[in-house]
Formats: sequence, structure tokens, C-alpha cells
Amino acid sequence: MDILRLHELFLAHPVVTTDSRDCPEGALFFALKGETFDGNAYAAKALAAGCSYAVVDEADYVVEGDDRYILVDDVLKTLQQLANYHRCQLGTRIIGVTGTNGKTTTKELISTVLMKKYEVLYTQGNFNNHIGVPKTLLRLHDGHDIAVVEMGANHPGEIKTLVNIVEPDYGIITNVGKAHLLGFGSFEGVIRTKGELYDFLRGREGAKVFINNDNEHLMGISDGLQLVRYGQHPSEELLIEGRLIDCDPFLHFEWKEKDGEWHEVHTRLIGGYNLDNCLAAITIGRYFDVSPDDICHAIASYQPSNNRSQFMQTDHNQLVVDAYNANPTSMRAALENFRMMRAERKFVILGAMRELGEVSNEEHQKCVDFIAESGFEKVWLVGEEFAPTHHPDYFRLFDNVEEVKACIAEEHPEGYTILVKGSNSTRLFSLTADL
Repeated sequence: MDILRLHELFLAHPVVTTDSRDCPEGALFFALKGETFDGNAYAAKALAAGCSYAVVDEADYVVEGDDRYILVDDVLKTLQQLANYHRCQLGTRIIGVTGTNGKTTTKELISTVLMKKYEVLYTQGNFNNHIGVPKTLLRLHDGHDIAVVEMGANHPGEIKTLVNIVEPDYGIITNVGKAHLLGFGSFEGVIRTKGELYDFLRGREGAKVFINNDNEHLMGISDGLQLVRYGQHPSEELLIEGRLIDCDPFLHFEWKEKDGEWHEVHTRLIGGYNLDNCLAAITIGRYFDVSPDDICHAIASYQPSNNRSQFMQTDHNQLVVDAYNANPTSMRAALENFRMMRAERKFVILGAMRELGEVSNEEHQKCVDFIAESGFEKVWLVGEEFAPTHHPDYFRLFDNVEEVKACIAEEHPEGYTILVKGSNSTRLFSLTADL
């Protein structure tokens, strides 16, 4: 079946699922394959559960005479092609978002700001990969004015694949840092891969890039692009300038347009590192003519979730929870911010940084050295990656989060301000109920 005919079926049944356990009535089931499963084997179950059609790529699973089975060469590629075709048919303006750190928060801030004036589709959660991106595009309808689509990668070429599906009209790379080095091979590999968004936009007529004018790595790969700039250092080239007022514990800042007045914003975000994310959203908001007052209200009312830059008050402690992801860049930013916070008793629980390859030992040692200089009262390090490090005697090492939970249950720490930070795979987010 060609994409045109499949798109006609999709318009008649505009819900897509890839999970046979979640089959809304009338949906299209795409039988994707994974390392440990073959979706083709669940096509019959999906149809029985209410799906109208099942897209499969193995003829052995097609029931002869049942026209609800749609046989294609490759289910994943078909899903991606359908998403791209649907996007092109609608012609919705799309902003593509990627970066090493902050892309999900930035995506949500941008969307929150734009929703003050427009009907906006945006990536839910972090569905930012080769499956999540097409599923996001297939949620587009003609009532949407703008879409904000997040794109993630941990190997070279992945952003190129995603931008060719999305075909964004605008783009923003939040930053580039040392993450997924096992996949990218080097920091330069990170820059090249994130820069694949820029490469696409260079060839797209009328495309614009929103860029942090203070980021030398991004500015260094921005030749040939139409730039809309923001930053914290004054420059005549900036559309939006911002400056930090305070971040203890919540980010408090002000911003202005060129030759304009200053606007003050009190946020619910933890960390001065989120100022750049806010400035990106403000810049995009003003570019699309959202009023300054609406922008300020949108950012001030944004409540972070999903263990990103969250502040929690428990019965026993104050928590700064940033336990969704961790790499050397984000870890240093979180620790620097925590060091600046005014709190009498500071306690750090850090999870290991994963996928760093041959620089893992070096980067974990740098992290330990910085903590040792910071004078935190209590330090717990979680994960085998910290085992080879040289550290002060009062640092405590744990193999996994379950050992940490047992220690909390035994010692009942109380009266601390605690930073909880680590890669998602260390599962430190599960500590918040115990602290």
C-alpha cells in the first residue's frame, strides 16, 4: 500500500498505537520490532482489541482474506514516511528542538509561551526518538497553528534522520555537552550530530535558527543561517537579553528586548542554568508576537515535572530533584547552582553518569574533586563508576539505589537540603518518597 492510500486510512482513523495493550477503538496498529519483541506477533491481538487496521511487515502474520492487515516492507519506515507525508500535507509551522541538556524543559517553556496566543502541538514527555517523533507528528491536525517537536540522539546521524521526518521551519539547539560519548565517540561528534539540525535548515527557504549568542560552540557552526539571537551578555545583535537576579532556590531573572524595558520573572524552576532555557522561550515568543506580559505570566506559572529541576518539601528535608538525566555538563551546572544556594546543611546524593566511554573515570573524578572543594556536609555517591575515584573519607559509596534506601531507612536523615542528581538508569528519582 502506498503512503497516499495509507494516509487516507489514517485520516479516517486518526489514532496510532504501537502497543497491543493500548488499542483505542478504530486505531491503526503499527507492528514495530524491538530487541526482545516482534510486533507482528501481536497484530491479531490488536485487531481483536479494537484497532481497525494492523500495519505489518511479515506475511506469515497476515490472515488470508482479512483486509484489515496492511503488509509493508518495513513498519518503522512506513510509520516515519506517513508522519512526514502528514506533516507536509498540513504545512504547519514547526520548531525543531534539540541539544545535550535542557531540551525537554526548553520545549515545554516554548510551548507554554506560545499557547498564550496559538493552538500548539508539542512533544509529550521525552518522546523524542525515531518512534516518538513520528507519533508526535501524527497528532497534528489542521487546528494547530504551530508545533514544537523535540529531537534526541545518542549516535551520529540520528538528528539527520529525525529532521528529514519533521522538516522543521525553525530550529533551536539548546547547547552541546559531553553526553552519550560512548555513542558519539567524542565531544566533536556531539557537536556534529546536534548540528545536523542546522545543516537541514541551511537548505530550507526562509528557515530561522534561534541561538544563544553566548555559546561559542553553536555560534561556531552557525555560518549561512538566519539567526535570531538571545543571550546574557549585552550585544546589539540580540533580540532578547537576560540577566540573573537570584536562584535561591528558584530562578529569578529579568529580560528585555533591544532598547526596551526590563521585565522581571519569578519562576518555579531550580537552577541558574535554566535562565538560557527561559530566554530561548522568550525569544521565540516575541518572534511570534506573544506579548511580554503573557510571556512573563507563562514562564512564572510553569511548573516543572518528571524529576527535572524540581523543588520538593518533605516532612523531613528539602529536596532539589534533577534525577532524569546526568552528564558532565549538567552535573557541573547542578552542583555549581547547589553550592550557591543559601542553606545551612547541604547533602548531595549523586548517581553515576552513564555512556561516557573511555572518559568515564576522568569525568567522575572531576565531579568528585568539585564536590570535595564545595564543602557539602554529607555526600553519597551511587554507582560502580564512582568506585575508582579518589575521594575524602566522609564520602560514602553505594552500588545501587536499593542500598541507599536501606541506609535512609536506618539513619533517617533530617533537616537537610538535598540535591538528588543522576542518570535516569540509576533510579535516584525513587528516593524522594524515602527522604
